Amino acid sequence: MKIPLSEPIFRKLIDTVESQKQEAFVIGGFVRDMLMNRPSKDIDVVVVGDGIEFAQAFAAKLKGKTDLAVFKNFGTAMVKNNHWEIEFVGARKESYSKESRKPAVIPGTIKDDQLRRDFTINALAISLNQHNLFELVDPFEGVNDIERKIIRTPLEPEITFSDDPLRMMRAIRFASQLNFDIHPQTFAAIKLHAERIHIVSMERVSEELNKIMLSPKPSIGLNLLFESGLLKLIFPELQAMHGIEVINKKAHKDNFYHTLQVVDNVCKETNNLWLRWATLLHDIGKPVTKRFITEEGGWTFHGHEDRGSRMVSKIFRKLKLPLNEKLKYVEKLVALHHRPKALAEDGITDSAIRRLIVDAGDDLEDLFTLCRADMTSKFPEKIKLYRGNLLKVQELVKEVEERDALRNWQPPITGEDIMRHFNLSPCREVGLIKAELREAILDGDVPNSYEDAYNKMVEIGRRIMNEN
Repeated sequence: MKIPLSEPIFRKLIDTVESQKQEAFVIGGFVRDMLMNRPSKDIDVVVVGDGIEFAQAFAAKLKGKTDLAVFKNFGTAMVKNNHWEIEFVGARKESYSKESRKPAVIPGTIKDDQLRRDFTINALAISLNQHNLFELVDPFEGVNDIERKIIRTPLEPEITFSDDPLRMMRAIRFASQLNFDIHPQTFAAIKLHAERIHIVSMERVSEELNKIMLSPKPSIGLNLLFESGLLKLIFPELQAMHGIEVINKKAHKDNFYHTLQVVDNVCKETNNLWLRWATLLHDIGKPVTKRFITEEGGWTFHGHEDRGSRMVSKIFRKLKLPLNEKLKYVEKLVALHHRPKALAEDGITDSAIRRLIVDAGDDLEDLFTLCRADMTSKFPEKIKLYRGNLLKVQELVKEVEERDALRNWQPPITGEDIMRHFNLSPCREVGLIKAELREAILDGDVPNSYEDAYNKMVEIGRRIMNEN
Protein backbone atom coordinates (compact mmCIF):
# COMPACT_ATOMS: atom_id res chain seq x y z
CA MET A 1 0.00 0.00 0.00
CA LYS A 2 1.47 3.35 -1.08
CA ILE A 3 0.56 6.71 0.49
CA PRO A 4 1.96 9.55 -1.67
CA LEU A 5 3.18 12.58 0.27
CA SER A 6 2.74 15.52 -2.10
CA GLU A 7 3.70 18.55 0.06
CA PRO A 8 7.01 20.19 -0.99
CA ILE A 9 8.47 19.57 2.48
CA PHE A 10 8.48 15.82 1.74
CA ARG A 11 10.39 16.36 -1.50
CA LYS A 12 13.12 18.02 0.58
CA LEU A 13 13.13 15.04 2.94
CA ILE A 14 13.48 12.63 0.01
CA ASP A 15 16.34 14.73 -1.40
CA THR A 16 18.08 14.53 1.98
CA VAL A 17 17.70 10.73 2.02
CA GLU A 18 19.45 10.59 -1.35
CA SER A 19 22.25 13.04 -0.45
CA GLN A 20 22.93 11.52 2.97
CA LYS A 21 22.54 7.93 1.75
CA GLN A 22 20.54 7.07 4.88
CA GLU A 23 17.13 5.43 5.09
CA ALA A 24 14.37 7.50 6.64
CA PHE A 25 10.65 7.10 7.35
CA VAL A 26 7.79 9.36 8.38
CA ILE A 27 6.40 7.61 11.45
CA GLY A 28 3.81 7.81 14.21
CA GLY A 29 1.07 10.37 14.75
CA PHE A 30 1.35 12.14 11.40
CA VAL A 31 0.76 8.87 9.53
CA ARG A 32 -2.07 7.87 11.86
CA ASP A 33 -3.78 11.26 11.53
CA MET A 34 -3.35 11.28 7.75
CA LEU A 35 -5.13 7.93 7.49
CA MET A 36 -7.90 9.28 9.74
CA ASN A 37 -8.22 12.54 7.74
CA ARG A 38 -7.13 14.57 10.75
CA PRO A 39 -4.97 17.60 9.88
CA SER A 40 -1.48 17.68 11.37
CA LYS A 41 1.62 19.83 10.88
CA ASP A 42 3.85 17.84 13.27
CA ILE A 43 6.00 15.26 11.49
CA ASP A 44 8.20 12.62 13.15
CA VAL A 45 11.02 11.23 11.01
CA VAL A 46 13.02 8.18 12.07
CA VAL A 47 16.43 7.83 10.42
CA VAL A 48 18.32 4.53 10.20
CA GLY A 49 21.55 6.24 11.23
CA ASP A 50 22.36 9.62 12.77
CA GLY A 51 19.12 11.59 13.18
CA ILE A 52 20.85 14.84 14.20
CA GLU A 53 23.22 14.79 11.24
CA PHE A 54 20.28 14.10 8.91
CA ALA A 55 18.30 17.01 10.43
CA GLN A 56 21.20 19.41 9.90
CA ALA A 57 21.52 18.39 6.25
CA PHE A 58 17.75 18.73 5.78
CA ALA A 59 17.63 22.21 7.37
CA ALA A 60 20.37 23.39 5.00
CA LYS A 61 18.15 22.59 1.99
CA LEU A 62 15.18 24.67 3.18
CA LYS A 63 14.24 28.17 2.13
CA GLY A 64 12.44 30.75 4.23
CA LYS A 65 12.56 31.07 8.01
CA THR A 66 14.01 27.85 9.41
CA ASP A 67 14.88 27.07 13.03
CA LEU A 68 17.02 24.07 13.98
CA ALA A 69 17.25 22.86 17.59
CA VAL A 70 19.54 19.97 18.53
CA PHE A 71 19.09 17.89 21.70
CA LYS A 72 22.26 15.81 21.89
CA ASN A 73 21.38 14.17 25.22
CA PHE A 74 18.27 12.67 23.60
CA GLY A 75 19.75 12.12 20.15
CA THR A 76 17.00 14.20 18.55
CA ALA A 77 16.65 17.41 16.55
CA MET A 78 13.73 19.68 15.70
CA VAL A 79 13.36 21.70 12.50
CA LYS A 80 10.68 24.40 12.23
CA ASN A 81 9.94 25.70 8.76
CA ASN A 82 6.90 27.85 7.99
CA HIS A 83 3.97 25.98 9.57
CA TRP A 84 5.78 22.62 9.83
CA GLU A 85 7.50 21.11 12.87
CA ILE A 86 9.65 18.09 11.99
CA GLU A 87 11.36 16.03 14.69
CA PHE A 88 14.24 13.70 13.78
CA VAL A 89 15.56 10.73 15.71
CA GLY A 90 17.78 7.79 14.87
CA ALA A 91 16.13 4.36 14.76
CA ARG A 92 16.70 2.73 18.12
CA LYS A 93 16.29 -0.35 20.23
CA GLU A 94 15.34 0.06 23.89
CA SER A 95 15.61 -1.98 27.07
CA TYR A 96 14.16 -1.04 30.46
CA SER A 97 14.90 -1.72 34.13
CA LYS A 98 12.04 -2.31 36.57
CA GLU A 99 12.78 0.80 38.64
CA SER A 100 12.74 3.37 35.82
CA ARG A 101 10.87 4.34 32.68
CA LYS A 102 14.11 5.70 31.16
CA PRO A 103 15.41 3.05 28.74
CA ALA A 104 18.90 2.04 27.76
CA VAL A 105 19.13 2.86 24.03
CA ILE A 106 21.21 1.41 21.20
CA PRO A 107 20.94 2.01 17.42
CA GLY A 108 18.45 -0.27 15.65
CA THR A 109 16.48 -0.96 12.50
CA ILE A 110 13.15 0.49 11.45
CA LYS A 111 11.52 -2.73 12.76
CA ASP A 112 13.25 -2.25 16.13
CA ASP A 113 11.98 1.32 16.24
CA GLN A 114 8.43 0.29 15.44
CA LEU A 115 8.58 -2.38 18.16
CA ARG A 116 9.38 0.28 20.77
CA ARG A 117 6.28 2.34 19.84
CA ASP A 118 3.41 2.41 22.31
CA PHE A 119 0.48 1.37 20.09
CA THR A 120 -0.03 -0.21 16.70
CA ILE A 121 -1.74 2.93 15.37
CA ASN A 122 1.40 4.93 16.29
CA ALA A 123 3.84 2.42 14.78
CA LEU A 124 2.82 3.10 11.18
CA ALA A 125 5.58 4.39 8.89
CA ILE A 126 5.82 5.70 5.33
CA SER A 127 9.08 5.13 3.44
CA LEU A 128 11.04 8.10 2.08
CA ASN A 129 13.48 5.77 0.29
CA GLN A 130 13.64 5.38 -3.50
CA HIS A 131 13.49 1.57 -3.54
CA ASN A 132 10.07 1.55 -1.82
CA LEU A 133 9.07 5.22 -1.90
CA PHE A 134 5.80 6.03 -0.02
CA GLU A 135 5.29 2.37 0.88
CA LEU A 136 3.32 1.98 4.12
CA VAL A 137 5.25 -0.11 6.64
CA ASP A 138 2.65 -1.68 8.92
CA PRO A 139 4.04 -4.78 10.67
CA PHE A 140 1.43 -4.81 13.47
CA GLU A 141 -1.80 -4.24 11.47
CA GLY A 142 -2.19 -0.66 12.68
CA VAL A 143 -4.38 0.24 9.69
CA ASN A 144 -6.76 -2.55 10.66
CA ASP A 145 -6.86 -1.22 14.24
CA ILE A 146 -7.69 2.29 12.95
CA GLU A 147 -10.57 0.82 10.95
CA ARG A 148 -11.78 -1.16 13.98
CA LYS A 149 -11.18 1.84 16.31
CA ILE A 150 -8.95 -0.17 18.63
CA ILE A 151 -6.03 0.83 20.88
CA ARG A 152 -3.59 -2.11 21.01
CA THR A 153 0.11 -2.53 21.80
CA PRO A 154 2.66 -3.91 19.28
CA LEU A 155 4.30 -6.12 21.95
CA GLU A 156 2.59 -8.07 24.70
CA PRO A 157 0.83 -5.31 26.67
CA GLU A 158 2.33 -6.48 29.98
CA ILE A 159 5.79 -5.73 28.53
CA THR A 160 4.72 -2.37 27.04
CA PHE A 161 3.18 -1.07 30.28
CA SER A 162 5.72 -2.53 32.67
CA ASP A 163 8.51 -0.93 30.60
CA ASP A 164 6.89 2.51 30.46
CA PRO A 165 3.83 2.93 32.72
CA LEU A 166 3.02 6.35 31.22
CA ARG A 167 1.74 4.39 28.21
CA MET A 168 -1.24 3.35 30.34
CA MET A 169 -2.26 7.00 30.56
CA ARG A 170 -1.54 7.47 26.87
CA ALA A 171 -3.78 4.50 25.95
CA ILE A 172 -6.65 6.08 27.84
CA ARG A 173 -5.90 9.52 26.42
CA PHE A 174 -5.97 8.22 22.82
CA ALA A 175 -9.21 6.34 23.53
CA SER A 176 -10.72 9.62 24.77
CA GLN A 177 -9.35 11.79 21.94
CA LEU A 178 -10.22 9.38 19.12
CA ASN A 179 -13.30 7.72 20.66
CA PHE A 180 -11.59 4.32 20.28
CA ASP A 181 -11.95 1.21 22.43
CA ILE A 182 -8.97 -0.26 24.26
CA HIS A 183 -8.35 -3.90 23.28
CA PRO A 184 -9.52 -6.20 26.15
CA GLN A 185 -6.06 -7.75 26.60
CA THR A 186 -4.46 -4.30 26.57
CA PHE A 187 -6.95 -2.97 29.15
CA ALA A 188 -6.46 -6.02 31.37
CA ALA A 189 -2.72 -5.27 31.39
CA ILE A 190 -3.40 -1.65 32.44
CA LYS A 191 -5.40 -2.94 35.40
CA LEU A 192 -2.63 -5.40 36.26
CA HIS A 193 0.16 -2.81 36.16
CA ALA A 194 -1.75 0.26 37.44
CA GLU A 195 0.45 0.55 40.55
CA ARG A 196 3.49 1.12 38.31
CA ILE A 197 2.14 4.61 37.57
CA HIS A 198 3.92 5.70 40.76
CA ILE A 199 7.31 5.66 38.99
CA VAL A 200 6.05 8.28 36.51
CA SER A 201 6.47 11.96 37.39
CA MET A 202 3.23 13.75 38.23
CA GLU A 203 4.07 16.38 35.59
CA ARG A 204 3.84 13.72 32.87
CA VAL A 205 0.66 12.24 34.36
CA SER A 206 -0.97 15.69 34.45
CA GLU A 207 0.05 16.37 30.86
CA GLU A 208 -1.99 13.32 29.84
CA LEU A 209 -4.84 14.34 32.16
CA ASN A 210 -5.00 17.74 30.47
CA LYS A 211 -5.16 16.07 27.05
CA ILE A 212 -8.04 13.91 28.29
CA MET A 213 -9.75 17.07 29.59
CA LEU A 214 -9.33 18.71 26.17
CA SER A 215 -10.76 15.74 24.26
CA PRO A 216 -14.24 16.08 22.70
CA LYS A 217 -15.82 13.85 25.38
CA PRO A 218 -13.59 13.66 28.49
CA SER A 219 -15.96 11.26 30.26
CA ILE A 220 -14.58 8.46 28.06
CA GLY A 221 -11.08 8.90 29.44
CA LEU A 222 -12.15 9.72 33.01
CA ASN A 223 -14.34 6.62 33.18
CA LEU A 224 -11.51 4.45 31.81
CA LEU A 225 -9.19 5.87 34.48
CA PHE A 226 -11.77 4.83 37.07
CA GLU A 227 -12.35 1.34 35.65
CA SER A 228 -8.62 0.67 35.25
CA GLY A 229 -7.77 1.51 38.87
CA LEU A 230 -5.53 4.42 37.85
CA LEU A 231 -7.88 7.14 39.11
CA LYS A 232 -7.67 6.12 42.78
CA LEU A 233 -3.87 6.25 42.51
CA ILE A 234 -3.48 9.63 40.81
CA PHE A 235 -6.68 11.48 41.78
CA PRO A 236 -8.34 9.89 44.85
CA GLU A 237 -10.48 12.98 45.51
CA LEU A 238 -12.35 12.37 42.24
CA GLN A 239 -12.56 8.62 42.92
CA ALA A 240 -14.19 9.43 46.30
CA MET A 241 -17.20 10.91 44.49
CA HIS A 242 -18.17 7.50 43.13
CA GLY A 243 -20.98 5.52 44.70
CA ILE A 244 -24.48 5.82 46.10
CA GLU A 245 -25.37 5.53 49.78
CA VAL A 246 -28.89 4.58 50.89
CA ILE A 247 -30.42 5.25 54.31
CA ASN A 248 -34.12 4.70 55.07
CA LYS A 249 -34.66 4.02 51.36
CA LYS A 250 -33.32 7.50 50.57
CA ALA A 251 -30.44 7.66 48.11
CA HIS A 252 -28.35 10.50 46.72
CA LYS A 253 -27.20 10.54 43.11
CA ASP A 254 -23.79 9.23 42.10
CA ASN A 255 -21.74 12.42 42.11
CA PHE A 256 -18.95 10.88 40.04
CA TYR A 257 -21.12 10.04 37.05
CA HIS A 258 -23.04 13.29 37.47
CA THR A 259 -19.73 15.18 37.27
CA LEU A 260 -18.68 13.28 34.13
CA GLN A 261 -21.97 14.27 32.48
CA VAL A 262 -21.52 17.92 33.51
CA VAL A 263 -17.97 17.96 32.10
CA ASP A 264 -19.23 16.58 28.78
CA ASN A 265 -21.99 19.21 28.80
CA VAL A 266 -19.56 22.09 29.32
CA CYS A 267 -17.30 20.77 26.53
CA LYS A 268 -20.13 21.36 24.06
CA GLU A 269 -19.83 25.09 24.83
CA THR A 270 -16.14 25.74 25.44
CA ASN A 271 -12.57 24.60 24.77
CA ASN A 272 -11.34 26.52 27.84
CA LEU A 273 -9.21 23.94 29.70
CA TRP A 274 -9.52 25.71 33.05
CA LEU A 275 -13.28 26.08 32.81
CA ARG A 276 -13.35 22.33 32.14
CA TRP A 277 -11.21 21.78 35.26
CA ALA A 278 -13.54 24.01 37.31
CA THR A 279 -16.43 21.89 36.07
CA LEU A 280 -14.63 18.66 36.98
CA LEU A 281 -14.02 20.00 40.50
CA HIS A 282 -17.32 21.82 41.04
CA ASP A 283 -18.70 19.11 43.38
CA ILE A 284 -15.36 17.85 44.71
CA GLY A 285 -16.37 18.93 48.23
CA LYS A 286 -19.47 16.72 48.31
CA PRO A 287 -17.93 13.51 49.73
CA VAL A 288 -16.59 15.35 52.78
CA THR A 289 -19.77 17.39 53.39
CA LYS A 290 -22.29 14.58 52.82
CA ARG A 291 -24.77 14.24 55.69
CA PHE A 292 -28.06 12.39 56.19
CA ILE A 293 -30.60 14.59 57.97
CA THR A 294 -32.89 12.25 59.91
CA GLU A 295 -35.60 14.82 60.59
CA GLU A 296 -35.98 15.70 56.93
CA GLY A 297 -35.23 12.17 55.74
CA GLY A 298 -32.76 13.13 53.07
CA TRP A 299 -29.18 13.83 52.07
CA THR A 300 -27.47 17.20 52.22
CA PHE A 301 -24.12 18.51 50.96
CA HIS A 302 -24.33 21.84 52.75
CA GLY A 303 -21.28 24.03 52.18
CA HIS A 304 -19.78 21.74 49.54
CA GLU A 305 -18.97 24.67 47.25
CA ASP A 306 -16.89 26.44 49.92
CA ARG A 307 -15.17 23.21 51.03
CA GLY A 308 -14.54 22.25 47.42
CA SER A 309 -13.00 25.63 46.62
CA ARG A 310 -10.61 25.19 49.54
CA MET A 311 -9.61 21.74 48.23
CA VAL A 312 -8.61 23.05 44.80
CA SER A 313 -5.19 24.38 45.84
CA LYS A 314 -4.13 21.05 47.39
CA ILE A 315 -5.30 19.15 44.29
CA PHE A 316 -3.47 21.53 41.94
CA ARG A 317 -0.27 21.21 43.99
CA LYS A 318 -0.41 17.43 44.02
CA LEU A 319 -1.17 17.21 40.29
CA LYS A 320 1.51 19.83 39.48
CA LEU A 321 -1.05 22.10 37.81
CA PRO A 322 -0.27 25.85 37.62
CA LEU A 323 -0.36 27.74 40.92
CA ASN A 324 -1.16 31.10 39.37
CA GLU A 325 -4.24 32.91 38.10
CA LYS A 326 -5.53 29.59 36.68
CA LEU A 327 -5.76 28.21 40.21
CA LYS A 328 -7.55 31.33 41.47
CA TYR A 329 -9.96 31.15 38.52
CA VAL A 330 -10.89 27.53 39.29
CA GLU A 331 -11.20 28.24 43.03
CA LYS A 332 -13.54 31.14 42.28
CA LEU A 333 -15.85 29.19 39.95
CA VAL A 334 -16.04 26.21 42.32
CA ALA A 335 -16.92 28.57 45.19
CA LEU A 336 -19.61 30.38 43.18
CA HIS A 337 -21.10 27.55 41.10
CA HIS A 338 -24.12 27.05 43.37
CA ARG A 339 -24.86 30.77 43.84
CA PRO A 340 -27.04 31.42 40.73
CA LYS A 341 -29.19 28.34 41.45
CA ALA A 342 -29.59 29.36 45.10
CA LEU A 343 -30.54 32.89 44.04
CA ALA A 344 -33.28 31.59 41.79
CA GLU A 345 -34.66 29.31 44.52
CA ASP A 346 -34.42 31.72 47.48
CA GLY A 347 -35.71 34.85 45.75
CA ILE A 348 -33.64 37.27 43.73
CA THR A 349 -32.79 40.61 45.31
CA ASP A 350 -30.77 43.45 43.82
CA SER A 351 -28.20 43.18 46.60
CA ALA A 352 -27.68 39.46 45.92
CA ILE A 353 -27.26 40.19 42.21
CA ARG A 354 -24.74 42.95 43.00
CA ARG A 355 -22.70 40.53 45.10
CA LEU A 356 -22.74 37.93 42.33
CA ILE A 357 -21.53 40.48 39.77
CA VAL A 358 -18.76 41.77 42.04
CA ASP A 359 -17.61 38.33 43.22
CA ALA A 360 -17.53 36.79 39.73
CA GLY A 361 -16.07 39.82 37.94
CA ASP A 362 -14.88 39.06 34.41
CA ASP A 363 -15.63 35.35 34.92
CA LEU A 364 -19.40 35.81 35.21
CA GLU A 365 -20.16 34.40 31.72
CA ASP A 366 -17.97 31.36 32.44
CA LEU A 367 -19.86 30.85 35.70
CA PHE A 368 -23.17 30.81 33.82
CA THR A 369 -21.70 28.34 31.32
CA LEU A 370 -20.80 26.01 34.20
CA CYS A 371 -24.27 26.46 35.73
CA ARG A 372 -25.99 25.52 32.44
CA ALA A 373 -23.82 22.42 32.18
CA ASP A 374 -24.67 21.47 35.78
CA MET A 375 -28.34 21.02 34.91
CA THR A 376 -28.71 17.25 34.67
CA SER A 377 -31.92 15.29 35.19
CA LYS A 378 -33.82 12.36 33.72
CA PHE A 379 -36.85 14.64 33.52
CA PRO A 380 -36.91 17.23 30.68
CA GLU A 381 -39.40 19.42 32.56
CA LYS A 382 -36.89 19.84 35.40
CA ILE A 383 -34.17 20.92 32.96
CA LYS A 384 -36.61 23.41 31.43
CA LEU A 385 -37.42 24.82 34.89
CA TYR A 386 -33.72 25.11 35.86
CA ARG A 387 -32.84 26.84 32.61
CA GLY A 388 -35.76 29.26 32.99
CA ASN A 389 -34.63 30.16 36.52
CA LEU A 390 -31.04 30.68 35.39
CA LEU A 391 -32.21 32.87 32.53
CA LYS A 392 -34.08 35.08 35.02
CA VAL A 393 -30.89 35.50 37.03
CA GLN A 394 -28.93 36.37 33.87
CA GLU A 395 -31.53 38.95 32.82
CA LEU A 396 -31.43 40.61 36.25
CA VAL A 397 -27.62 40.61 36.18
CA LYS A 398 -27.75 42.47 32.88
CA GLU A 399 -30.21 45.05 34.26
CA VAL A 400 -28.23 45.68 37.46
CA GLU A 401 -24.92 45.81 35.57
CA GLU A 402 -26.22 48.38 33.11
CA ARG A 403 -27.58 50.48 35.96
CA ASP A 404 -24.78 50.20 38.52
CA ALA A 405 -21.65 49.45 36.41
CA LEU A 406 -20.39 46.92 38.94
CA ARG A 407 -18.21 44.60 36.84
CA ASN A 408 -14.78 44.38 38.55
CA TRP A 409 -16.10 46.88 41.09
CA GLN A 410 -13.98 48.06 44.01
CA PRO A 411 -15.38 50.21 46.87
CA PRO A 412 -14.61 53.92 46.35
CA ILE A 413 -12.96 54.02 49.81
CA THR A 414 -9.67 52.18 50.21
CA GLY A 415 -7.88 50.84 53.26
CA GLU A 416 -5.44 53.74 52.91
CA ASP A 417 -8.34 56.24 53.15
CA ILE A 418 -9.53 54.56 56.36
CA MET A 419 -6.05 54.54 57.94
CA ARG A 420 -5.45 58.17 57.00
CA HIS A 421 -8.76 59.42 58.45
CA PHE A 422 -8.48 57.50 61.73
CA ASN A 423 -4.67 57.77 61.98
CA LEU A 424 -4.32 53.99 62.08
CA SER A 425 -1.65 51.51 61.01
CA PRO A 426 -2.74 48.29 59.29
CA CYS A 427 -4.92 46.48 61.85
CA ARG A 428 -8.09 44.42 62.37
CA GLU A 429 -10.28 47.51 62.70
CA VAL A 430 -9.37 48.72 59.19
CA GLY A 431 -10.56 45.38 57.76
CA LEU A 432 -13.81 45.52 59.76
CA ILE A 433 -14.61 49.06 58.58
CA LYS A 434 -13.81 48.22 54.96
CA ALA A 435 -15.92 45.01 55.00
CA GLU A 436 -18.97 46.69 56.57
CA LEU A 437 -18.76 49.60 54.15
CA ARG A 438 -18.58 47.19 51.18
CA GLU A 439 -21.71 45.37 52.40
CA ALA A 440 -23.59 48.63 52.92
CA ILE A 441 -22.89 49.71 49.33
CA LEU A 442 -23.81 46.32 47.88
CA ASP A 443 -27.02 46.27 49.93
CA GLY A 444 -27.95 49.61 48.37
CA ASP A 445 -27.97 51.40 51.75
CA VAL A 446 -25.24 53.79 50.59
CA PRO A 447 -24.85 55.27 47.06
CA ASN A 448 -21.74 54.08 45.21
CA SER A 449 -19.99 57.47 45.29
CA TYR A 450 -16.84 58.66 47.06
CA GLU A 451 -18.57 61.37 49.14
CA ASP A 452 -21.44 59.15 50.35
CA ALA A 453 -19.11 56.24 51.01
CA TYR A 454 -16.66 58.49 52.90
CA ASN A 455 -19.42 59.76 55.19
CA LYS A 456 -20.59 56.20 55.85
CA MET A 457 -16.99 55.13 56.51
CA VAL A 458 -16.70 57.83 59.21
CA GLU A 459 -19.95 56.65 60.83
CA ILE A 460 -18.95 52.96 60.76
CA GLY A 461 -15.44 53.72 61.93
CA ARG A 462 -16.50 55.73 64.96
CA ARG A 463 -18.81 52.93 66.08
CA ILE A 464 -16.22 50.19 65.60
CA MET A 465 -13.48 52.22 67.32
CA ASN A 466 -15.77 52.78 70.31
CA GLU A 467 -16.71 49.11 70.47
CA ASN A 468 -13.06 48.08 70.42
